[in-house]
Amino acid sequence: MHDYLSSLFSLDGRTAVVTGGSSGIGRGIATALARAGAATVIVARGEARIDETVEELRAHGCRAAGVVGDLRTRAGIHAVAEAATEPFGEPDILVNSAGINIRPPFPEITEDDWDATMTVNALAPFLLGQRYAPGMVERGYGRLIHISSQQAHRAFVGSGIYGASKGAVESLMRSEAEAWGGTGVTSNTLVPGFVLTPLNARLQEDPAKIAELAARTMIGRNGLPSDFAGAAVFLAGAGSAYVTGHSLFVDGGLSVH
Repeated sequence: MHDYLSSLFSLDGRTAVVTGGSSGIGRGIATALARAGAATVIVARGEARIDETVEELRAHGCRAAGVVGDLRTRAGIHAVAEAATEPFGEPDILVNSAGINIRPPFPEITEDDWDATMTVNALAPFLLGQRYAPGMVERGYGRLIHISSQQAHRAFVGSGIYGASKGAVESLMRSEAEAWGGTGVTSNTLVPGFVLTPLNARLQEDPAKIAELAARTMIGRNGLPSDFAGAAVFLAGAGSAYVTGHSLFVDGGLSVH
């Protein structure tokens, strides 16, 4: 049975790049991919959190490395794209988890807010995919995995530009699935519910809202970064070869309401 499961889910011999991999959902996914066997590169802005994550993974016997990078500019994105190939070579798996969530009241959203959000949340996944996917095609194996949001599908708790950027990501995913179909490269999206992460720190200051969101799920609790481990390993591995252009909701049933 072990050999059979390995043929479906093992990531031994694969290389992964995870943006936003030092905290929240990104860290949960990076941990899962590394512990499933992938040599994993953690990309984030904060060196201390990167080092902490890499040390934790290495303590589990994983191959892990970190890259300090800033996805807020085109130059920064291109620099990250190259730097992330240095530890272990070209990636077989790209996880776009880095994101920013600027939410002023809608009438107060500025052009700078729009540009910043779209650059990190939508342009970076596009440019990184454009950089890595051709190599994946040459090798006959590639997995592009995006982290979206409920707000790509429905408006609530002040979707603002964040929701627009995640809608763009889901459309990008479908375009990538179409473009690379039949080459061994797939593109899919994980759609969280409300997950207790640093990105949602401000909302977590309201216990009543947290309880309300938990009650909207069918599981009866809000999400944790570890809830994404199984889905990420599935989408990254050989067993998901016939799954592409798909948005997989990992949300405790919140979206069913």
